[in-house]
Parts: sequence; C-alpha cells; structure tokens
Amino acid sequence: MPSRFRAWELCALMLAVGSAFTSNFAGADEKAEGDIPAFVGKDSPVGAWEYGKERGEFWKYRNEKPTATIDASSVGKYADKLTPGQIALFKAKPGYRMEIYPAHRVCGVPDFVAANSEQNKTLAKLDASEEHVVDGVTPGVMFPQPKTGAQAIYNYLLRYRGVGTSVSAQVTAVSPRPGSDEWITAVGPSLNYYPWAVEGHNKVVGGGAILNGISFTYVSPAALAGQGGAGKIYFNQDAEAYYYFTGQRRVRRMPSYLYDAPQLGYENEYLVDETGVFLGPPIDRFNWKLVGKKELYVPYSSFGMYRFNAKFDSVFSKSFVNPEFRRYEPHRVYVVEATLKPDARHVAHKKVFYLDEDTWIPVLAEDYDAQGNLWKVKEAYPIPVWELGGTCDFLAFTQYDMATGRYVSDQTTIGQGKDVRWFAKATEPWMKSDYFTSQALQSRSDR
Repeated sequence: MPSRFRAWELCALMLAVGSAFTSNFAGADEKAEGDIPAFVGKDSPVGAWEYGKERGEFWKYRNEKPTATIDASSVGKYADKLTPGQIALFKAKPGYRMEIYPAHRVCGVPDFVAANSEQNKTLAKLDASEEHVVDGVTPGVMFPQPKTGAQAIYNYLLRYRGVGTSVSAQVTAVSPRPGSDEWITAVGPSLNYYPWAVEGHNKVVGGGAILNGISFTYVSPAALAGQGGAGKIYFNQDAEAYYYFTGQRRVRRMPSYLYDAPQLGYENEYLVDETGVFLGPPIDRFNWKLVGKKELYVPYSSFGMYRFNAKFDSVFSKSFVNPEFRRYEPHRVYVVEATLKPDARHVAHKKVFYLDEDTWIPVLAEDYDAQGNLWKVKEAYPIPVWELGGTCDFLAFTQYDMATGRYVSDQTTIGQGKDVRWFAKATEPWMKSDYFTSQALQSRSDR
C-alpha cells in the first residue's frame, strides 16, 4: 500500500512530538478531572510476563477492590454515568451487576504512531461524502481533533493495534433460546492483517489499499466444522468476501455478505457488520453525528475476558457474562450517533457508539430498531497489549439482544488454553495480500 516519506521528515516529526504525545490524543482532557486521573503513560507488566502466560496475573492493579457495585436496586443512583443500554440490562436481566474500579489511563501508543497522529492534524481528509479516507498517514490517529461523527468512527476503524492478530482457537458463543440449554459455540482459528500499520510513515492511497485482511475456519460445532471464510476490506473500494462450503467443496464469492447480512450459523443473532462491535468500511448507509463527550462507567482493562484457562461455564451464564469477568472504570467517551439514511436499508435504524477518548475503542454501543426501540446493547473489553508497547486493544466483546433475550460473545479464547497473539511487525508468512484470496482459501480448505 504505502508510499513512504523521507526518513529525515519522520525523525523531525518524532523530535517535535517527543514523549508528550504517547496517548491517542485526548488533548486538553489528558488532565485529571473528578474520578478520572491524568494520562500517566503506557502500561507495562509486573514480573516476567511472556506470551502464553495469562495477562491478568501480571497486571499491576490486579489486586484492586471495587469502589462500588451497581445492581438493579442501586442503578438509579448511578444513572448519570450509565448509558440507556446499560440501564436496560439491569431491568431485563435479574442478577446483572457491574463492579466499578478506579480509573487508570494507561493506554499509549509507540512514538512513531504519535508522530503520524501529529501530522494528521492538518493532513488527514475524508472525501466529500465523508465515506472514505483520501489523505493521511498511518499508523496513527486519523483525526486527533474530530469535528464530525465520520471522522471519529474512522479513528476507531484505523486505530493502531499492531499489524495483525492470530487466535488459534477463537470462540463465538451464542446463548440458548429462552427455555433451552443449548448453546451455539463455534471454535476455530482466525487471523487479521493490517498492512497499513507497519512501522513507518505510510501515506494513505486509494484503489486497492487493504485496510483489513480476514481469515477464519471452524473446527466445531459439527454443523460448521470445515467451513471458513476469507476476505479483504479496502480503504476506497468495495470489500471482498469468500466462504468455503464443505458440502460443495468449493469457495463462493459472497458479494452481499456485508452490512446487516446474518452471519452463517448463528440463528440471525449476529450480523456481519456487528463483528468487533462495528465492522467497516463501508460506512455509507448512515449519517454520522458527533454528539459530544461524556463521562461513563465503561469496560476497561478487562483481563477477565482474556482468561484462556477459565472454564466456559464460569464465564458465561445463560443471561449474561458473569460480573467476575467484567471490569468497569470511569472514563470519558466521544458519543457518536449513526442514523440510517432515508434511501438506505439496514435493520438497525440508529446506532450509538461510545468511543473511549484514549483509545477510540467503542467500549459501549447500542442499536435501535425502525420504531426507535432499544434493540442491541454492546460492550468491548480493552486491555493493555504489552507486546505493542502498551497500546490498548480488544478482540473480545459481547452484544445483548433485548428483543430475543439472547446474547453473543465473540472473539474470546475462554476455555481454549491459548492466548491471542498480537504482532508489532509483519513477520508471519500469512501477512500478505494473497493469503486472503478465494484461491488461497480453496487451497487451505482442500487439505
């Protein structure tokens, strides 16, 4: 993808930025205010953590106690720090509770990301439709001082998270239907590749520039075993999606496997663009509005959702993710509303995202139906990723369907005995465009 700037330009930028900008540009709000502390710098583990050891055991704040517990009887007391979706969960799910912990602003970025973010203050642009990035440098925050909702959501979609992730056994869990005990639990390897995030000063270009390469395969349950998919999401052109069907022993292109298309195998509980809270681009079916900023209790440093040695039944109850595995802290968020365009089609007529000011991660989100009723409530579980120099990222997230009473928790490793692997450098043989093609998927699936 990238054209590269001269090395001396990057060095000059990094010297100008220095160590002052190692967050994702919260800007003036990096100061302490109320329950929210000042930004203190990038997190690091306590002790000899290495990949393969459970991360939460090496976190410096692991022994903290909650400062408050919110349940159905006390939710009114804390309503000003909760979203409509969070309040609805207390009312709809008996026994649901949130434990609140002290806030720690420890999510930083490498210096080269901070330097690029500084330049993007004056360089980054969206096209006239505000649907595509047409200028900017990566990896970095595209719009450190967003003026529109589209700019803010692109800060999320292009947040720095290394050049890729690998999960050897990713779990997608869909809770039972009311009156049933039967879960849908899909397990298999998955890969994500972000070529634009290679260390450097990479100019955004149009055409075939890949934003995300995706690959996954199912090994269980039996109904899905052997099936898998691959595809590419681009900066400025339509995405490509391919799926391997075991019964046909062939790969099919899935041109409509976008937006609100139901993902195969999940009984209409999980849509394609709900992956990772929101999968994009494209973002063209909605009008995006930046509402403002707000202090909320949000999931943060949620190491419990990355406990790959934990038992499935200890983490997931039939109604919700058990509170012992969720952690909430007070943080400031950008509130972004996405309203369906009059001439567009989508089952969700409005989406609301709550983007953490330090990471741009949608720590909370909501979907509303055509009648304006709250439909889905979502939360992401960010953690400091030490192998990325203290950058925070997430894979694990949960969404609750308020209409059916079911929920989906995806991209976890619960009960699988192996951790997520994040990569700071493009060292793996699958980190190439050709790996995410229909031909490569067919070749892997035929083995």
